[in-house]
Amino acid sequence: NSMTILYGIKNCDSVKKARQWLEQHQISYQFHDFRSDGLSAHQVSIWVELLGWERLINKRSTSWKALDDDVKRAMSATTAIAAILTSPTLIKRPLLATRTQLIVGFKDANYQALLL
Repeated sequence: NSMTILYGIKNCDSVKKARQWLEQHQISYQFHDFRSDGLSAHQVSIWVELLGWERLINKRSTSWKALDDDVKRAMSATTAIAAILTSPTLIKRPLLATRTQLIVGFKDANYQALLL
């Protein structure tokens, strides 16, 4: 049973690239779609704790831009968790979780260094 989980959304280009890379390198993984599979507060709070909300949230995303300026200014670990649970697409995609690490975003070199 693979402990590697790729979190994202199906139609995202970065997620597609990451999935292709994992398949090409025959790395078994489970795909978890934020939208259809959902997220738990527990899971998101662990990610925020390990990565920091600043690294977890994609500030170039439409979801971030749609947030109220006051909400953005007041963002903290606690409010980030609530915001992500409301709009999972705030998360920088893809998020790859292995037994020992979390990788945010897809870069060929990062995946190679950490997975091969």
